[in-house]
Amino acid sequence: MTAIEKIRNIAIIAHVDHGKTTLVDAMFKGAHMFRDNQRVQERAMDSNDQERERGITILAKTTAMHWGGYRFNIVDTPGHADFGGEVERVLSMVDSVLLVVDAFDGPMPQTKFVTRKALALGLRPIVVINKVDRPGARPLWSQDAVFELLIELGATEEQLDFCCVFASAKQGYAMMDINDPAENLDPLFDAIVKHCPAPKGDPDASLQMLVTLMDYNDFVGQIGIGRIVNGRIKVGEQVSLIKRDGSIQNHKVSMLYGFEGLTRVNLTEASAGEIIALAGIPDIRVGETIASQDNPQALDYVDIDEPTISMMFVVNNGPFAGQDGKHTQSRRIRERLTKELQHNVALRVEDSESPDSFKVSGRGELHLAVLIETMRREGFELCVSRPEVILHTDPATGEKLEPYEDITIDVPEEFMGVVMEKLGARKAEMQDMANEMGRIRLHFKIPSRGLIGYRSEFMTDTRGEGILHSLFSHYGPYKGDLPRRKNGVLISMDQTEAVGFALMSLEDRGVMFVNPGFKCYEGMIVGEHARENDLVVNIGKVKKLSNMRSSGADEATRITPPREHTLEQALEYIEQDELVEVTPNFVRMRKRILSENDRKKADRRSNN
Repeated sequence: MTAIEKIRNIAIIAHVDHGKTTLVDAMFKGAHMFRDNQRVQERAMDSNDQERERGITILAKTTAMHWGGYRFNIVDTPGHADFGGEVERVLSMVDSVLLVVDAFDGPMPQTKFVTRKALALGLRPIVVINKVDRPGARPLWSQDAVFELLIELGATEEQLDFCCVFASAKQGYAMMDINDPAENLDPLFDAIVKHCPAPKGDPDASLQMLVTLMDYNDFVGQIGIGRIVNGRIKVGEQVSLIKRDGSIQNHKVSMLYGFEGLTRVNLTEASAGEIIALAGIPDIRVGETIASQDNPQALDYVDIDEPTISMMFVVNNGPFAGQDGKHTQSRRIRERLTKELQHNVALRVEDSESPDSFKVSGRGELHLAVLIETMRREGFELCVSRPEVILHTDPATGEKLEPYEDITIDVPEEFMGVVMEKLGARKAEMQDMANEMGRIRLHFKIPSRGLIGYRSEFMTDTRGEGILHSLFSHYGPYKGDLPRRKNGVLISMDQTEAVGFALMSLEDRGVMFVNPGFKCYEGMIVGEHARENDLVVNIGKVKKLSNMRSSGADEATRITPPREHTLEQALEYIEQDELVEVTPNFVRMRKRILSENDRKKADRRSNN
């Protein structure tokens, strides 16, 4: 065991893509955690498949390294606002934070969010101005911008007197002064030792440990991860588990793990200040306290912000149900969602009036889209509805309230007009505008409803050159109706395979979503209509064969490539009367009511 005064527990927080995970890679190399000839993949902490594909951190992870006789327990946190629940709870495990800021961009919306959480817990930040080797970098301006941000967030005098390190995680060097020569990350390690306090805790007191993260292993079952606040814990020891409702259970610790680089090591004993993982408690949950049986005392848990977006998860009742996925029953979907709640504390799952559908609420579209993508990769097959914001009512006035978001947009100057026009129609209010070295930075407050479906439209309007970041701001007055999708959809009239001749004939009607040979069914959305109304089409129409010659009989079938949708794009595209059918290999869009006659009857009933 490491003496408590030689331990430093620190979390790395930043806006998305400012270099947190790359900095951890550089720290591994700087602390010589690997052999010189050992191959280590980039962004080693992003072990999840979706993290590597999307290039973002989704789950908070713990690691540890040794430098100069000290042990650094490091927590790598997500940078995206939708995964803020991961950040909020892990900050209770650490004694300081490395606040990483891009030397060119400066503090961004998520920087503000995570910094506010850290300051509220009394943590003193160590600021790392990263990417100082980036063309156009302005590290001193970024340092001043961080200082202004801390003042805005109400930081104490001690927190304002922060240590600032200039670094390039990619090149593997850090320096205390921008003009100093730099060779390695030793200045950063030295700053952590000096400015991150040692853990407070008494190894001789009664055991107290707060479960902050969860993992699962097929051999040992549920694994709880957290920091020992007081006391010691040993393998084989009997401990008390204090549940969130105050009830107490007794369990035996079967395994203890410590962290070392990218691996876990078996421990026989651990004491106050250490971040460890333990097994042997089958129904352990995030936010519960592990304590000694002699004197069980619960620890306070950090409250997590409430979800702002919800959608319905529905059992797939389409004609192709069960053809692609292994898990299709409502029972299996319920079990999977219940399992997700064990570690995804920002998620909420509620039963609906129907036994085949569940209301799932989260922090944002990406938060829920990652869950859906994970489930489809596990063999689940289900339908999901369009995301909807969660409305509140002001208890004092009875006024309807809806969530608002702060959005920051960076665009070339020529696209500023179209962006402002589109956001104005979505009830956005401009807060600020600045010219940042040839690009315009716009700051808006917008109802969360106004952002649903806008991101893909934004990328089209700015020809892929725009950058949009959003962050939940507050609940404000309900803004009324917002613009809906302008175009209707093309709907298949029958269960058939798409035919090239039919697709070519329908190109004048709109944009197609399917290729020739794609299996379609009645009620499935196969394209976007050029007009506002929906149109039922025959996607399987074939060319008539006869012995009569006609002009154009020998023309080749030429088809424009279809517009394909990712899962997130499909969720943004659909309307209230539509669903996204998600299976391990397909993402299809469909009408809730598949039969054309039934849809007409439902419309007549709603109009009456």
